[in-house]
Amino acid sequence: MCLVAKPIVDGLERQLTGTAEVVRLDVSSQLGLRVARRYGVSGLPTLLVLDPDGEIVYRQAGPPSKARVVQAVTAAAD
Repeated sequence: MCLVAKPIVDGLERQLTGTAEVVRLDVSSQLGLRVARRYGVSGLPTLLVLDPDGEIVYRQAGPPSKARVVQAVTAAAD
């Protein structure tokens, strides 16, 4: 599934440059595992959109919907 999501996330990263930061974490690393636990990630891939206060405004397990992610980022930026 992560390989299916990669081109979508790559496209989001390009599209959202200057608007949002795309951060990819490897959950097999200590940092990635801590972040996954903090946000309750139980399936991979999982995409989260956080508002400026660090609150989750969008969560998607599995390949993300590009349109929904862009919509969530736009709404969080307002």
